Amino acid sequence: QKTLVECNPTGFIEKINCLTSKRDEFKSCRSAVMEAHVFWRFVGTMMCVAAVFAVLVVCRQRVLDRKALEKVRKQIESI
Repeated sequence: QKTLVECNPTGFIEKINCLTSKRDEFKSCRSAVMEAHVFWRFVGTMMCVAAVFAVLVVCRQRVLDRKALEKVRKQIESI
């Protein structure tokens, strides 16, 4: 089965009998192990992206706080 073109993505195939055309077709089946691997890769990627954006939010908040404190300091000095 590994030599069939239909098996390339997963290594597994499913034979389908089409009732209307009376033809046998092959379809690539998904492996549960592969699906789990893809899912955890997606979760890991999303966690990394979330961590990067969390750091960016903290940095941006610090910049905005610093600007606000500078503005207040200038207002107090002008009195």
